[in-house]
Amino acid sequence: MKIEETYLKGCFIIEPKVFGDHRGYFFESFNEHKFKQETNIDIRFVQDNQAFSNRGVLRGLHFQKAEFAQAKLVRVIKGRVLDVAVDLRPESDTYGKYFSIVLSEENKKQLFVPRGFAHGYSVLEDETIFTYKCDNFYHPEAEGGVMYNDADLGIDWMLNDDEIQLSEKDTVLPLLKDLK
Repeated sequence: MKIEETYLKGCFIIEPKVFGDHRGYFFESFNEHKFKQETNIDIRFVQDNQAFSNRGVLRGLHFQKAEFAQAKLVRVIKGRVLDVAVDLRPESDTYGKYFSIVLSEENKKQLFVPRGFAHGYSVLEDETIFTYKCDNFYHPEAEGGVMYNDADLGIDWMLNDDEIQLSEKDTVLPLLKDLK
């Protein structure tokens, strides 16, 4: 397993070692000991989530507030997404910066998104299955978000504007500069 920190402190790309032969493949998608050894982060995941979407769906940018903040380990089982993490830690040198990566069933890469980040993804292929582990339980009353098309972020979601499908709540999220 190869673990590499992005330019956003605490945000890591995880690339598993895949063993394949005529029968298919096998890989270890998470190993707590290796993760801690490589990142110096001691984490305990308490909730797994999975989503199915078709091309054009954009989910995000979401986060959980205060004591309900969540770190996430995200990956794609089937299909392909552009995954995005935005640093919302006020004390961070990279506050308001984002990191994006294509996650797919082919590359089997994962992204570890630490607490204090907004997270979202755009679905680039039909019938995509996206899954993630969280280190804290979801609390609806602690939901927060940032508008996906905030000009101050300038994220290229790899979709045409007319393709993008949002949930109703994602159409009314605040801009980064308006977060409280």
